Amino acid sequence: MLDPTIRNVWFKKVLIDGGSSLNILFAEALTELGLTKDDLIPIDSPFWGIVPSRASQPLGQITLPVQFGSADHFHSGYMNFFVADFDTAYHTILGRPALAKFMAVPHYVYMVLKIPMEQGVFTLRANVSTAYECEREGLAIAEAMDLSARMEACITDSKKVHTYKSCDPTSVI
Repeated sequence: MLDPTIRNVWFKKVLIDGGSSLNILFAEALTELGLTKDDLIPIDSPFWGIVPSRASQPLGQITLPVQFGSADHFHSGYMNFFVADFDTAYHTILGRPALAKFMAVPHYVYMVLKIPMEQGVFTLRANVSTAYECEREGLAIAEAMDLSARMEACITDSKKVHTYKSCDPTSVI
């Protein structure tokens, strides 16, 4: 969990995920940036990993400036994002492309990201309370999605059950 500035907007809920092969910006964050779907470059390639066992179709992609740090001590660059329309606790997920772009090394246990610079190593520390709140919110969203999926499966299964004609017990011999 870090808090970079993306296109001059400071985001507090950004997940650094070295297991993700994409940088993902969620539709809610797109709105906070003052952008719309019309600003996106269309893309036909689905991606996997957000919704278990299913491919997800992005709304499009966009390249945006990203800055880590403060005005007097920072590191910045442009990153390509896939834009996804999901309910999530995060504004964006920065994956391996972002880590490679900044040559950053995450340490998940200490919640630290280190970026080499000419002046030395730039160290960014995550906000533990924000990470905890995002984790709680993410679990609540996951539980709601699981319940919704089970309800959908139940409805689908109930449509498969055969209906039987009721018989009139008085007509039985």
